[in-house]
Amino acid sequence: MAKKIINLLILLPIGIVLIIFCVANRQSVTMAFNPFRPEDQVLSISAPLFVFLFIAVIAGMLIGSAATWFNQGKHRRRARFEAKEAVRWQGEADRHKARSENIAGQLPSR
Repeated sequence: MAKKIINLLILLPIGIVLIIFCVANRQSVTMAFNPFRPEDQVLSISAPLFVFLFIAVIAGMLIGSAATWFNQGKHRRRARFEAKEAVRWQGEADRHKARSENIAGQLPSR
């Protein structure tokens, strides 16, 4: 419940700011992909400014996420290896426990 309230307190103002930002930046701009002839309409896109800004933010988030994911690969690999080792050692401990119970069952009672 507390997490929902905290998320609401954080996400609601961010959402309001984004809506205000979108309304304030509705003017159409042209992005030209031909630096030598910017007036060339074949390699240009016209859209509201906030669309280009959102695309830039989303692209930055995706690139940052990918970079983080690749950089943490060694930690994921180590976690997989240690999980396999833990399963192997747990199996070994179970075998020793069963063997000790078997030996204890064979001993004469006092």
